[in-house]
Amino acid sequence: MADDAKPRVKVPKSAKAGETVTIKALISHKMESGQRKDADGSLIPRSIINRFTCELNGANVVDVAIDPAVSTNPYFEFDAKVDAAGEFKFTWYDDDGSVYEDTKPIELS
Repeated sequence: MADDAKPRVKVPKSAKAGETVTIKALISHKMESGQRKDADGSLIPRSIINRFTCELNGANVVDVAIDPAVSTNPYFEFDAKVDAAGEFKFTWYDDDGSVYEDTKPIELS
């Protein structure tokens, strides 16, 4: 797992049943293309986030396939309907095999 990848997400602490909330998710990641060389002239291995998912209580909220042309530190903002209290689970998949996760709870108000 790359040491540089750091997920950050922003989820409201609570919502009313049936309310739609805005979720913000960013991962600090270099998104190395595999085409650059290091100081010794060796190719730097490719390491690109190729998929991002979000679930609420195990149900899919968003599932995004990411192309290699995406910028460094990919950011997503999307809406999710909250029908019950629970936990959002965020997962980023790196094509080097690494998986990065974060979770955030949400309560009903």
